[in-house]
Amino acid sequence: MPIDEAKLNAFLGKAVGDLGAVFSAALVTLGDELGLYKALAKETLTPSQLAERTNTNERYVREWLGNQAAGGYVDYDDVNGTYRLNEEQALCLADPEGPVDLPGAYEVAQALFHAYPRARENFRTGAGMEWGEHHPCLFHGTERFFRAGYNANLLTSWLPALDGVVEKLERGARAADIGCGHGASTVLMAKAFPQSEFIGYDYHAPSIDVARKRAAVAGASNAHFEQADATNYRGREFDLIAFFDCLHDMAAPNEAARHAREALHPDGTCMIVEPFAGDSTTENMNPVGRVYYAASSLICVPVSLARHGPALGAQAGEARLRKVVVDAGGFTRFRRAAETPFNIVLEARA
Repeated sequence: MPIDEAKLNAFLGKAVGDLGAVFSAALVTLGDELGLYKALAKETLTPSQLAERTNTNERYVREWLGNQAAGGYVDYDDVNGTYRLNEEQALCLADPEGPVDLPGAYEVAQALFHAYPRARENFRTGAGMEWGEHHPCLFHGTERFFRAGYNANLLTSWLPALDGVVEKLERGARAADIGCGHGASTVLMAKAFPQSEFIGYDYHAPSIDVARKRAAVAGASNAHFEQADATNYRGREFDLIAFFDCLHDMAAPNEAARHAREALHPDGTCMIVEPFAGDSTTENMNPVGRVYYAASSLICVPVSLARHGPALGAQAGEARLRKVVVDAGGFTRFRRAAETPFNIVLEARA
């Protein structure tokens, strides 16, 4: 069978780009941890100046800069031999309060390699891997990556898109954050609505410990955290129950949705924030879908299978989630309230 040279070259060109991204992942993390990005966001620098500013070795820094400039993560001025971060690069690489925290995502990528031996065995046996069994960089990276999206959207567009929820929170309401992790979303809401009470629940005890510390540092005295599964937390009469990027991971999503329905005030709202996905595989054949399928293969699906769950996966899609929330959970009203390139926001009411 003759080889189509054009197709071969096109594929190899794509593969080389992917190899460059994989090989550069550790360098992105180094740039974050050593303060290289933050220094370049402040001023235009030569390699020696950057090394001096960050107390690093110039020879290593020079090679790092070459890699970053070749990948489009840093701008290079050939005339002056200087490097800088433009405003868009800085927003994603050097601003922890920006709309996208790329170094946080690369921490998640590190966790995938740590999980590789277990993943290989899971692919052979169908077994799973608990969230708490992952390397700690997964927990920190997940917090950073999703926190950026929450900072950019939660208060300005997601909550306002829900019917009457902001008004309730402003007056004083009770809210639960299920699968809260390190509490980034819980603390953000608690600070924005001081008249309301927020309780974050997560079955991973170390994450609850971190969440409590985050709330104390932030001065969010109206945010509290308890270790509990999504199907057995004790709180009731909540005006808002939120699931942030976690329902698809759960071993018992149907039961979690049903428990949320029972724990809500009759006029309460359930907000389900999930990774952006279409309802068909074809709809997810895009860069965002590729990222989420990778994370799903090595994190989301194993977490659910570890407890013999249905393994919805990160690309479950709205139609599948409707079956969980409405058909199994008992909610009667269900709609897409908002979306971003990375998330869909679903509203469920009794």
